[in-house]
Amino acid sequence: MTAPTPPTWTAGELTPDPAAAPLPRMLLAQTRAELVLVLRNGEQVLLNLVIPLGLLVLLVLVPFVEVDGADTRGERADFFVPGLLALAVMSAAFTGQAIAVGFERQYGVLKRLGATALPRAVLLLAKTLTVLVVEVLQLGLLAAVGLALGWSPRGSVVAALVLVALGTAAFSGLGLLLGGTLRGLTSLAVANLLWLVLLVLGGVVFPLSAFGAAESALELLPTAALSSGLREVLEAGAALPVRETLVLLAWAVGGLALAARLFRWE
Repeated sequence: MTAPTPPTWTAGELTPDPAAAPLPRMLLAQTRAELVLVLRNGEQVLLNLVIPLGLLVLLVLVPFVEVDGADTRGERADFFVPGLLALAVMSAAFTGQAIAVGFERQYGVLKRLGATALPRAVLLLAKTLTVLVVEVLQLGLLAAVGLALGWSPRGSVVAALVLVALGTAAFSGLGLLLGGTLRGLTSLAVANLLWLVLLVLGGVVFPLSAFGAAESALELLPTAALSSGLREVLEAGAALPVRETLVLLAWAVGGLALAARLFRWE
């Protein structure tokens, strides 16, 4: 008997084609997966949306925090909305990202993703795009509620967006640094503690002038720089503030550089 002739195939005939998907398709799929995970996580929704919105309504309608020169509801909204916008950016880019990355490392998710055809650059870009989408939702909702409460924004929208972009870069670097170096439970505790400290000392709820001699030091915090810069633009109608811009730029460069150097994938 003669052996049967093995089948032959021509290039491109097999379906599905055993090759990596194009990079844009990888990016879209990973971004969609990251976004679904964030929106399905009750803690993330609470941190990113519910708390900032609840604080905004409470601080504007219940005057238990005194603000100099803010006697009416509209004036209180003018002060608190920029601060809560800064808090929203910090929640999404720093706290939420640090916690998510920390647990993904602890559970081996990043290690397994690294073994696939997904490039690490695409993974990081997908996480960045997810943060930006969440921020668009946050800022849109906060702005809408703020306007309903009497907020009257002034100044350049472009200048405000530049500050938000720099703040996002600064907090993302810090979030990746924290999540990329600490275990999940540790990053959870540290990120939440820092979120609370920066909420109190970062000019979000209390004016920095309320802290007396410590004001000049607190101005160097990224949350203080972002909240103060947004107030100068949106409340006072000023141009892009130089000092706050430089502070955010320094945090962005330093945080991202340290994250790139110290980040561990497993």
